[in-house]
Amino acid sequence: MREGEPVVVVSGLPRSGTSMVMQMLSAGGLTCATDGLRAADEDNPRGYFEVERVKGLHKAGDKSWMREYQGRVIKVISFLLRHLPGELRYRVLLIHRDLEEVLASQRRMLLRRREDPDAVPEPEMARAFADHLREVEAFLEEAPNFEVLQLDYGRVLADPAAVARAIDGFLGGGLDRGAMAAAVDGSLHRNRRQEGEEA
Repeated sequence: MREGEPVVVVSGLPRSGTSMVMQMLSAGGLTCATDGLRAADEDNPRGYFEVERVKGLHKAGDKSWMREYQGRVIKVISFLLRHLPGELRYRVLLIHRDLEEVLASQRRMLLRRREDPDAVPEPEMARAFADHLREVEAFLEEAPNFEVLQLDYGRVLADPAAVARAIDGFLGGGLDRGAMAAAVDGSLHRNRRQEGEEA
């Protein structure tokens, strides 16, 4: 931990490419937090890069443990960003993905797990996700302790070198841009707007 450094947060909707960005940052030389509790699987063959206790950020209680991640990278889904402790500074890499692809990827994952993918109709879910993302962007724009770099999933796959340059500049330089670009595996985007992969 480097006291006083911002926490680097990779965020987005579930199945939007957050794990892919974590892989880029790890390859670039940053320390990416993971507790190893969620193993790689068919949905994310290169791992999830998750910390289980992040999922409880929305609950009341002590969140001082987030200080452990100053100067490091942690993944926090977009629904939990507003629950991060306000006394710390954050640099957020917010990744956007076509909502049809997000929903298709979620459907594939739920079917593999023998869960009901139709519990919430997709048009209703798409509207809810779109509304949520607008709220998240408004929150991030107003929050003084958050700096944000917007990323697009499709552009990461199409031009990883350019995205690596943008991320490196946003985070202050010194990352291995070539390794970051090489970490992007376009084969995981197997069925665009139908069944895309990567969480």
